[in-house]
This record gives sequence, C-alpha cells and structure tokens, in this order.
Amino acid sequence: MRTTMTTPKAMPTSRNRRLLLFDIDGTLLVSGGAGEAALKDAMRERFGIDEDLSGVTLAGSTDALIARILLEKNDLPTTTENSAALLETYLHFLPHRMPKHAGRLLPGILVLLNELKKRTEFVLALLTGNLRRGAEIKLTHYGVWDYFEFGAFADDHHDRNELGHFARSRALDHHGIEFPAENIYVIGDTPRDIECGKAIGAKTVAIATGSYSTAALQKHRPDFLFTDLSETDSVISALLA
Repeated sequence: MRTTMTTPKAMPTSRNRRLLLFDIDGTLLVSGGAGEAALKDAMRERFGIDEDLSGVTLAGSTDALIARILLEKNDLPTTTENSAALLETYLHFLPHRMPKHAGRLLPGILVLLNELKKRTEFVLALLTGNLRRGAEIKLTHYGVWDYFEFGAFADDHHDRNELGHFARSRALDHHGIEFPAENIYVIGDTPRDIECGKAIGAKTVAIATGSYSTAALQKHRPDFLFTDLSETDSVISALLA
C-alpha cells in the first residue's frame, strides 16, 4: 500500500504575525441608538436628569470620558464615585436596550472575521472606547464576541490614545510575543481611531461606516482606507502589507 507524505503548514513566526485591533461602534456594528438610549436612561435613573446628549461627541470617545463630559455638562461633581455610578447604571440598561433597537453588523464583518480566524498569522483583539462589559454585551448580542481573544477598553484608561499600550501588553501575555509596531493594525471608523493607532506607531485602517466620510478620514492620513469591510480579499491584503 502506497502512502503519501504531506508537508505540514509552516506556522507563522513572531516576525510575521499580525495583531489586529478592532474598534466596535461604527466599525463592527451599529447598535441602532441602544448605547445612546442606555446613557440617557442612566442619567435619568441616577441623577434625575433628562439628558439629550446634545453637544456630546460620542464617536471615538471612551465611555469613561463620556461619563466625565456628561457630569460636567450637568454641573455634577466629576468624582470617581459619580462616574462609576453613571457607568454602572448604563451597563444595567444596555442589555435591555439592545433588542429594542434596529442595530446590525456592518457590511462584510462576519465573512471577514471568519476568514481571519482561519489564518494563524492573525491575532484578533479589540481596541475600543467601550467598557469591557459593554463591549461584551454588544458583541454577544450580534454573535461575534468569541472572535476576539482580548482587548483594551475604557476600563483601562479614559484617554483612547493610551489603550494601544494595554493591548500590546495583553498580546504579550496571551502569545508571548512582543508585536512590533509595524505588525499592529488599528481598525476603526473615526479620526480618533487613526490617532490612537499612530500613538503606538501602528498601521491604521480607516473604515467609512460610521459618522465620518472617506474624505473626512483621508485628511487624517490613515495607511489604508475602505468604504466598508465587504471586499474581504482587499482587506486581508492590506492587513498583510
């Protein structure tokens, strides 16, 4: 009986592995206003204030920063206790809000995540302004939480530009690899995503699926720019560049 020998696939070395750091809102999904509604619920429940979120920039901000802004806007003490109370109440309301709003995964996301998970050279993680629990609520609702190994969240720091350092540290903990900056890709839909990627020297992939157009994002000079993530082959080619 003749047998054939198969050559095992070469495992990627630490030099060519890629750390992919995904934003959530406007990049992976839109919640249909569930997050905004939960914030309003929390302000009403905790402080008796009917907040309309006018003048508050949510896109690209961390939940921790948003809490500070809402407290300042309403002349409330910006104490750690008040911020924690507001965010805790927001997390209480968020899972109840998710099924009541017409959110969705954005174009190409599920196909792309499935393709990336097949390839051992990619490590999928999150870099998001959401609190960790908020990220889990949103991504679990749409069935994609388990695609991501770890992340950096608003719990880590209120300044988005600091989150990349937490993501790199957790990548080292999980994989024993000190990912070089040129092998890290920050993927998001706002100028703040581009800025926080550049803060750690990472490559930046901008997606015009949020509140910023391709023209607006191009002004911030991302390394790659897509209308959305539906052109799977083109996106993967960029992530291997």
